[in-house]
Amino acid sequence: MSLDARPGAEQLAVDLLSRTDHGRVATTLRALPFLAFASHIVQDGRLLLRMPRSHGYHHACVGSVVAYGADNLGSAGPGEGLWSVQVVGACESYDPTADQVERFGPAPASMDGESYEPVYLRIEPQLSTVHSADGGLERRFGPTL
Repeated sequence: MSLDARPGAEQLAVDLLSRTDHGRVATTLRALPFLAFASHIVQDGRLLLRMPRSHGYHHACVGSVVAYGADNLGSAGPGEGLWSVQVVGACESYDPTADQVERFGPAPASMDGESYEPVYLRIEPQLSTVHSADGGLERRFGPTL
């Protein structure tokens, strides 16, 4: 599927992202492409991200248009179709509610040997892509894919 090519693509992308806990945010860092690991939750059609503050990667994301992707390539069960999702949108700092922090689950104690202090971001999806292998999503969600 190309960006916003099919009706319901953005909603399907967000629905699929709600089935995963982690993904990768893509942005630029000093004019070079960059990927960073993040955990996420879906709230009202928006993505809320949690990243480690110690790396400072969030500075490259805030105020920029970023891409965020996740998939089930390593976790698909027998008979479950493979899928990959990417959303693109503006990224901003975010102050989550206590309920949202709880939905993220426990944060790691450390990341790369440093104490983990979370920073939270929000992405408002503007464009999306959904790719699936072997018709798994079409069988599950119908012919609109």
